[in-house]
Amino acid sequence: MPLILADNLSKSYVTTVKEPGLRGTLRHFLRRQHRTVEAVRQVSFTIEPGESVGFLGPNGAGKTTTLKMLTGLLHPTSGRAEVAGFTPYRRQRDFLRRITLVMGQKQQLIWDLPPLDSLRINAAIYEISDHDFTMRTGELAEMLGLKEHLRTPVRKLSLGERMKAELMAALLHRPDILFLDEPTLGLDVNAQAAVRAFLHDYNHRHGATILLTSHYMADITALCPRVLLIHEGKLMVDGSLDGIRRRFSPCREVKLELARDAIREELTPFGEIVSLEGRVARLLVDRASLTDTVNRLLARFEVSDLLVTDPPIEDIIGRLFRDGAPKTHTTPSLDILP
Repeated sequence: MPLILADNLSKSYVTTVKEPGLRGTLRHFLRRQHRTVEAVRQVSFTIEPGESVGFLGPNGAGKTTTLKMLTGLLHPTSGRAEVAGFTPYRRQRDFLRRITLVMGQKQQLIWDLPPLDSLRINAAIYEISDHDFTMRTGELAEMLGLKEHLRTPVRKLSLGERMKAELMAALLHRPDILFLDEPTLGLDVNAQAAVRAFLHDYNHRHGATILLTSHYMADITALCPRVLLIHEGKLMVDGSLDGIRRRFSPCREVKLELARDAIREELTPFGEIVSLEGRVARLLVDRASLTDTVNRLLARFEVSDLLVTDPPIEDIIGRLFRDGAPKTHTTPSLDILP
């Protein structure tokens, strides 16, 4: 049985519509108009125990709304959600002990108190014994490199240190299902790397299941072999990162360093020019004609260096969100959803 199930999950809101100006204000007061906003539309997927899955989409795509339905903060308008055999919106005690929700833009730590005091409050809420509290606090602090800061008031911690302390508070009851919404938001490169390393270690050490949203592709590529792509409230793609590269990147990227400055008009016949700076050019070349194109480039130009790679995964996914998934049949490794 899957640990997380979304079956035609939908969430819509009724909002008021107001025109600008005095006339619009009077009309809004006397004859209010409404419209329905569909935040999530018939989203279906399953996640197995121990999986680490990325949940990607542009702003307003429905990622956070879906996470809130799966954690019971929102009641779905239609469809069904099931997590660890529980119906999330019922918020049963045993369900809450198994999950945690970490939101990068929210905090649960008390601003003027050290993290250790907030951790003690969480231990009391979850009825964690003193022995388990000491053991878990020590383990998490060591994994996060936070031992020296547990007695420092939260307001004096850096943003990265606060995020690590938030993770400690969220994981103190040792949940096996982690819903993470932008956990590295606003952190510097080093802090992001530290949080990613911690989550990877926690996933392997405790067999935790992770559903992660992030705008940083480095988070996804480091933690999530499988991704769900959501756009305008609908699930577009469910599959592996490698599968997305193979299916939706019909081109390879060819990076050329020439013996002289490159001229755009000379390179245009060989492929789509991604960038051109002095002697260095990056081209997108169709996979089917890659060998022939490279041979023609070598025959036409004096090449100092040549590198062929796949385009960055963020470029491929960005193109999917702009253009939509092409119509194609499904495969076991990559499901294209209507």
